[in-house]
Amino acid sequence: MKKQVDKSHYRFAKYLHSRRWASMWHQIDEVLRFGPDCVLEVGPGAGVFKAVCEVLGVAVETADIDPELGPDYICSVLDLPFEDAAFDVTCAFQMLEHIPFEDSMRALAELGRTARNGVVVSLPDADPAWPTIVTLPRFGQRSFLLRKPFFRPKEHVFRGEHYWEINKKGYSLAKVISAFATISALRLRKTYRVPQFPYHRFFVFEKRTQEAVPTPTKHRSQVVE
Repeated sequence: MKKQVDKSHYRFAKYLHSRRWASMWHQIDEVLRFGPDCVLEVGPGAGVFKAVCEVLGVAVETADIDPELGPDYICSVLDLPFEDAAFDVTCAFQMLEHIPFEDSMRALAELGRTARNGVVVSLPDADPAWPTIVTLPRFGQRSFLLRKPFFRPKEHVFRGEHYWEINKKGYSLAKVISAFATISALRLRKTYRVPQFPYHRFFVFEKRTQEAVPTPTKHRSQVVE
């Protein structure tokens, strides 16, 4: 594994646009639903997730291969230097696509190994969709996605960052979920796309070997597609 971008990639005006902030809300929301005390984030990026969680009383440790980002641990997600179930929750947001598909499954297995209760990840979804919001009397706002009809997946071209994306040719959502199912320690609880930023698709897993975790309260954006 090698560094793909430098710290300037995460500057506010370019990287932290309003749609990404919406995705970050879901990052925090999904992790907090597990009621964790300690969390591991692999690939901290701009550091927003850790900063907000710590304000909310949740300790977050970060890991990355790039020392410039100031992670707590400089290491590869393929070989995390932690004991089994060292953290309540582990997470990686828009990160697994930065390594080849087969390696990303190994990485998810490592996230599962080091998690006690659950794993939360997000990945790019290339299926075109347009966020739409309507306001209905008495019901308030309702959001949904308009998807492109007759969508045909395109070949993915590696341009120095993403090795693969969901719904590019050869990486259908069904194939990705099937690959996830081979990781015996994890069970996929749900997957959904961020209404304000459908390019980001979330996956929430729970540990199979743990005692039952209370099922989080659902909200309208948490739909398994």
